[in-house]
Amino acid sequence: MCGVCGCGTDGITINKPHHHNEEKPHHHDHDHEHTHFHGDKTVIDLERDILSKNNIEAARNRGYFEAKNIFTLNLVSSPGSGKTSILETTLSSLKDELSFYVIEGDQQTLNDANRIDALSVPVIQVNTGKGCHLESDMIYEAVKDLKPKENSILMIENVGNLVCPSMFDLGEQKRVVIISVTEGEDKPIKYPDMFHSADICIINKIDLLPYLNFDIEALKKYALQVNHHLQFFEVSATSGQGMEKWYEWLTVELKKNQIKNS
Repeated sequence: MCGVCGCGTDGITINKPHHHNEEKPHHHDHDHEHTHFHGDKTVIDLERDILSKNNIEAARNRGYFEAKNIFTLNLVSSPGSGKTSILETTLSSLKDELSFYVIEGDQQTLNDANRIDALSVPVIQVNTGKGCHLESDMIYEAVKDLKPKENSILMIENVGNLVCPSMFDLGEQKRVVIISVTEGEDKPIKYPDMFHSADICIINKIDLLPYLNFDIEALKKYALQVNHHLQFFEVSATSGQGMEKWYEWLTVELKKNQIKNS
């Protein structure tokens, strides 16, 4: 059991989509403490130990990404916000111009990895079993299999969860929180840690606004109360509305990343 959030860490596997030649999963052992502790002090110490270990490994990942000029994004959201749809639309539009690699995080199945693989984009699926978030050592193992090229973009689609992924640095350059207009304007103040740790906020499914009682400006106001540095993109992955500005940002940030690390 994870001492930070209480989730299980059994059954972690890193897989490629089934129809690839390399189908054998790579099992990954974790060093998390499984003993149940009583008392606040012990729990706090355990949490610090886990996050400290994760942060050290995240720094290792970040150093590798910077050395290879790999622009890495960590996509986070609640389930059903449209992370995978945004990813599919982005890859379909830009894969002929930019080099993409994808790590998919889910508790079970290869469903999302298969969707990305159908676009002929290199992808690895990390199944976390009972775990509710990706950690930096999982990314390290996945990247060893994925072997992203220099000057590429690595997209990490985290497990759908607005709580635990906020605490775990994966070594990414940017964290992108995605929220759909079907979720409610108050998500940023109900789950402040996620929005506070993000750099970008994508507001998805804006094509549904005529049918909903949703106030985008109220959402932005709440989000900026938590993190006044947030940059917003209003998009519809289904209709393509607003996606061009997101594509432009990706292209510019990749170039900036290359200049910074050259």
